[in-house]
Amino acid sequence: MFDALTDRLHSVFKNLTGDEKLTAENMEDAIREVRKSLLEADVSLKVVKIFISRVRQKALGADVIESVSPQQQFVKIVHDELVTILGGENSPIELEGEPPVVMLLGLQGSGKTTACAKLANKLKAEGKKPLMVACDVQRPAAIKQLQTLGEQIDVPVFALEDTKDVQDIADQAMEKAKQEGLSPVILDTAGRLQVDTLLMAELMILDRALEP
Repeated sequence: MFDALTDRLHSVFKNLTGDEKLTAENMEDAIREVRKSLLEADVSLKVVKIFISRVRQKALGADVIESVSPQQQFVKIVHDELVTILGGENSPIELEGEPPVVMLLGLQGSGKTTACAKLANKLKAEGKKPLMVACDVQRPAAIKQLQTLGEQIDVPVFALEDTKDVQDIADQAMEKAKQEGLSPVILDTAGRLQVDTLLMAELMILDRALEP
């Protein structure tokens, strides 16, 4: 997100070469681009408003630094505030259980399967041995997609293509994880478009059985 935002800011500040410092007027277009980029990245409106306020305050109060353009100074301020609002230093993911279970939930098309692989890859880089489990039995291509991602990051994927019983899939996946020393178990579940009684019941079954 920051890389895309930086490109936009460079474009906005093309014509500021003659300006010596940031002002409310010359940074207004950049502020607008920052707001737009954050909202497009699904950052909540409340957080965006707080973020923009802090950036504006710091930018207007920034001292003039020789050899640093207004463009570079503004990008630096935005970067520092992004780091602050995202939590600063990286924190390890705390996992409990033997093996611990992570269940990914969300709307259909929100990127759960990709997020599952990203999480597995991060945990693998931390020295863990994750197992991804294909519990999305509603979307025809979901199992194949997870298997392809698993091959790309060299993380095992458990799937049962001949059943739609998610509890059976999860139970067998847990057994495999225990036998092979795989941890954590990451469940990729079916997306929801609305409050579907059957699909919500499916999640409740997994939640009660595995306590993710």
